[in-house]
Order: sequence, then C-alpha cells, then structure tokens
Amino acid sequence: MPNSDCPVCRTADIVCGKWTLLVIRDLAEQRSRFCELERSLEGISPRTLSLRLRALEEEGIVKRETFPEVPPRVEYTLTEKGRALVPIIESMRAYGTEWLGGTCAAEPVEPAAVAA
Repeated sequence: MPNSDCPVCRTADIVCGKWTLLVIRDLAEQRSRFCELERSLEGISPRTLSLRLRALEEEGIVKRETFPEVPPRVEYTLTEKGRALVPIIESMRAYGTEWLGGTCAAEPVEPAAVAA
C-alpha cells in the first residue's frame, strides 16, 4: 500500500505538525477565541497559530465563526471530524502519564462534553 493511501500516514499528515494536536486538545474542551488559544499554548507565535487554525479549517477539523460585532469576534470550535480526533489525544495523554510520567495542563475531556 503506498503511503498516500495509508490512513495512518494521511492522518499523520494532518495532525503531526508542531502545535496541531495541542490546538485540537484545547478546542476539545470548549470553543475558543484566538487570544485564548494563544495564551493557553505558551510559546506559539501568532503567525504559527493562525497557520495551524487555517490548515485545520481547510481540512474540516475546525470551524471558524465570525460574529458581526464591534470589535469583530471570532471563535473556533471542533467540527464532528475534529471531535473524532479527541480519542487519539486522550490515548496520548494516558500514554504520557503512564510511560513518561507527565501531567498535562488540560484536564481529560469527558465523551459527553465532546459530543455537545
């Protein structure tokens, strides 16, 4: 099977960019504004965050909603396709906790909260 047909390779192409899984992790908990994501992802540049959000939006993983307010308000949420990635993040959290002794700033997402 060529790599372009491999589901694992195709998924990795989407989610393995630096910061991408962390953006998805944070959006799994709640809808967020750009500045909220920037604060929670300490060390990410605004340009990188903007590029990651745009790429995830193009893949149908993130939805960008603009509100007609002054000043304009933009919020990002996971789509159904994006929420389907949350179990991968939870598995990574469990692996890191068990095998790497790490803790994560973000709490695990309950399946019911993800479906909402």
